[in-house]
Amino acid sequence: MLPDEVLLQVAKPARYIGNEINMVKKDVNEVDIRFAFCFPDAYEVGMSHLGLQIMYYLLNERKDTYCERVFSPWLDMEKILRQSNLKLTSLETQDEIINFDFLGFTLQYEMIFTNLINVLDLSGIPIFANERSDDMPIVCAGGPCAYNPEPLADIVDFFYIGEGEVCINEVLDKYKENKARGGSKEDFLKSILNIESIYVPRFYDVEYGDDLLISSFKKNIEEAPDVIKKAFVTDLDKSFYPTKQLVPLIEIIHDRVTLEVFRGCMRGCRFCQAGYVYRPQREKEPDTLTEQARQLIKTSGHEEISLVSLSTGDYSQFEKLANDLVDEHKKDHVSLSLPSLRIDAFSLELMEKIQEVRRSSLTFAPEAGTQRMRDVINKGITETEILEGCKIAFNGGWNRVKLYFMVGLPTETEEDLLGIVKLTESIVEEYYRFGKRAQALSVVLSTSCFVPKPFTPFQWDPQNDYETFMDKQRLIKKSFRKKQVKYNYHDAKLSVLEGAIARGDRRLAKVIVRAWELGARFDGWTEHFKFDVWKKAFEDCGLDIAFFANRKRELTEILPWQHIDCGVSKEFFIRERKNAEKEITSANCREKCLHCGVTKVGVCLEG
Repeated sequence: MLPDEVLLQVAKPARYIGNEINMVKKDVNEVDIRFAFCFPDAYEVGMSHLGLQIMYYLLNERKDTYCERVFSPWLDMEKILRQSNLKLTSLETQDEIINFDFLGFTLQYEMIFTNLINVLDLSGIPIFANERSDDMPIVCAGGPCAYNPEPLADIVDFFYIGEGEVCINEVLDKYKENKARGGSKEDFLKSILNIESIYVPRFYDVEYGDDLLISSFKKNIEEAPDVIKKAFVTDLDKSFYPTKQLVPLIEIIHDRVTLEVFRGCMRGCRFCQAGYVYRPQREKEPDTLTEQARQLIKTSGHEEISLVSLSTGDYSQFEKLANDLVDEHKKDHVSLSLPSLRIDAFSLELMEKIQEVRRSSLTFAPEAGTQRMRDVINKGITETEILEGCKIAFNGGWNRVKLYFMVGLPTETEEDLLGIVKLTESIVEEYYRFGKRAQALSVVLSTSCFVPKPFTPFQWDPQNDYETFMDKQRLIKKSFRKKQVKYNYHDAKLSVLEGAIARGDRRLAKVIVRAWELGARFDGWTEHFKFDVWKKAFEDCGLDIAFFANRKRELTEILPWQHIDCGVSKEFFIRERKNAEKEITSANCREKCLHCGVTKVGVCLEG
């Protein structure tokens, strides 16, 4: 347990003490399995994540299992732990993590990998899997970054590919059986190989050629599957969803009721990994959602409901759901929060209802400035639709708009970049065309740097280098003439590194560990990101960032993630890549089935 004198020395002690509203309490002497669930980032970030809430209560449904939480300690706490020779502990019982059966990480973005290493080290757990003894926790990981598990393959004992609700109980059952018969860690890892969503890296060998490319990827035991298939829920209405949420005692990033409307996406934006790996789109019934909202508000006391999905406006009964939620909860001053919506999916009536409780800025994501570029990425929206959507919003009383675009997309030209400026300024003109002068318009434009990701049609494409990214953003900045527009852009070094890790192979494990040794922590936080540290780590390990980030892959190349099956076929990705080159758009899944390879459930069955 952390002593009071330690907690008094850190900025936010509540990050480490637990005792939040709805925290699960169990007697550790009455359970067979202790599972430390880690979101390897700051408490405020991890506690805002819906997946943590789902898995926490799902695992704690088991009487034989106690799931506790652990987060990456902030820099002030890390310093004290190391100076005092103290080990990292869980929030629920304050027991040391090294005493648990499992340490499970959720990998939401690549820039938390050094935090994962730090959590292991602060727990007293050896970093590399082959150095850990049988009496130490089994280290596992899941989440979107597990779809390319190779950069952490030498560190993690096994990866869970897909949605956790499906197979995690089977994994724990097998662990319990193995433990009862006195089996070894190796025995357990072999026993879960027949669970099709489990990948155990130690049972596969990788070789590289003189050209530094992967020359072979082979299993080294017969029981290991050739392909690991993702697990996904087929019926969300029947799937587990918590009736309560952990309510933190300090402010976090998203402090509200989180309502998952559906999973997956039908749009097929060619840059979006989530849109492919979470296919197919599977919806919940409105009655299910309104009841879940009712329960969560009652048990949490929150005053805001956030509808979350990859493209919430695509929910087939979106207006009914939103209207029902607003009508039921406005008397209690509970507001409805909508994420980034497609501009063509707007309802003036709905917008007016929402603003009765609390008005905020609107967020739109056109992604590209010209129709040609939007066709390349299959965004499926025209400039006319964008401006019409903005007009509806302005007529509804909104005067604050956030716009998101990307730079560095495949086939991008200077005309496409200037198109971002032209489209944004057209939106400003649309506002004032209707005599909207009583309130000043505020448009905040942000650009992000495109990162090619595994399991997208652009997974073979080179990423722009740092200077090219910065030149493009500077061009956009100097081209603006409208004072109503505030342009935010970021240093591209982080995106370049993300691009290298996202498509990296097993050789990157030593780079990640070396960067951590050199002081890399909280790389996703701009103020703590140290690109020079990462550059040196690559150099120390004899590897080149450009090889992983800026190199075009041939369609025949063995990709590090090729043994993972996300449900969408390689042939489909190649077909979509060729359509992008020809600037041909593809229909969304409601309009036409494109035979991507996904099992026929959810939106695939509509019509």
